[in-house]
Amino acid sequence: MHKEAGEKRDFLPSLVAFLDRAGAREIVVEDGYGSGMDVSFQEYLDASPKVRIGTYDECLAQDLVVMLRCPDDASLRKLRRGTILFSMLHYPTRPQRVALLRELGIHGISLDGLTDDNGRRLVENLHSVGWNGVQAAFGELARMHRRFREPSRRPLRATVLGAGAVGGHAARAASRYGDEKLRQSMVAAGVPGVEVTLLDYDLTGHENYMLTRLESTDLLVDATYRPDSSRPVIPNEWVAALPVHAVMLDLSVDPYDFTSDPPSMKGIEGIPEGNLDQYVFLPDDPVYERMDPRIKTVHRRVALSCYSWPGVHPRACMEVYGQQLEPLLQVVFERPLGELDERHGSYFERAVARAESTRWHKSPTR
Repeated sequence: MHKEAGEKRDFLPSLVAFLDRAGAREIVVEDGYGSGMDVSFQEYLDASPKVRIGTYDECLAQDLVVMLRCPDDASLRKLRRGTILFSMLHYPTRPQRVALLRELGIHGISLDGLTDDNGRRLVENLHSVGWNGVQAAFGELARMHRRFREPSRRPLRATVLGAGAVGGHAARAASRYGDEKLRQSMVAAGVPGVEVTLLDYDLTGHENYMLTRLESTDLLVDATYRPDSSRPVIPNEWVAALPVHAVMLDLSVDPYDFTSDPPSMKGIEGIPEGNLDQYVFLPDDPVYERMDPRIKTVHRRVALSCYSWPGVHPRACMEVYGQQLEPLLQVVFERPLGELDERHGSYFERAVARAESTRWHKSPTR
């Protein structure tokens, strides 16, 4: 994906085999694809006789381009008008990207925007978002909390902001330290467990309640989906209420964006934007000096943030995504995009139509 070095998530040969069955005339796979996950290129060649090795630009020149994370703007401009791009496009928080796709005549199909009729995502690994992030956070809390493994300590307290799917997975993971083996060892040693409080977004706006809650929080998790990304859920001033040993975990991964008006902020103001190369930030990390000065970072705790928590275990992540993606890719082999009906088409046709960049519009229900 030509992002940070730690980003190793490539679709597996099983998806190539599916594309062959779906009717692809030729399948161009980028040179070196899969190597970060110890998948040899021969496995892609074995998956279909239609596979050929290609450069990055050759891959971008195809009718259908499938890439988990969205290419940068320069790469988007290399796509031909009419290209179908399946990728994580994040329309709600990237309005400039939506505008660029429309300007270039690219048919973006947002993987994170593919939903069923009730708004539930069809391509997601939210279980791994919650568990991978929480596991890493407890690893840091064990280092920060001097009595972490002592039977005489009080129960640890985790506060999860956001009661949606990610929040639900995070809450369950937090109740088990994000690691079943660690939980079993703690139980065997008679160490008190974890008390989890799950807060709906609407409750987070009550300052007095939140400050009281933060004072006794050991692990603070942001799993919110905010209707207004310009307003942080936890302003930086509130971070001062957390105990010194507390750990903050960003699972919503909303970006800072000062090109929009008003600017977009992270849910917990002051947390750096992490990636798979670095997702743990100590209070004295040099990254703070490089952040935009308009972001308030005065009050700090150990913070964890990653563009994609499922990528911590890349192969398991891509097995899930590939299986979920197959019936959605099948749609574009069977019907022209312009014929898809988001209200009266088949189940997967409706989902693809809703996620297509020329039809998407921001609304309070999304």
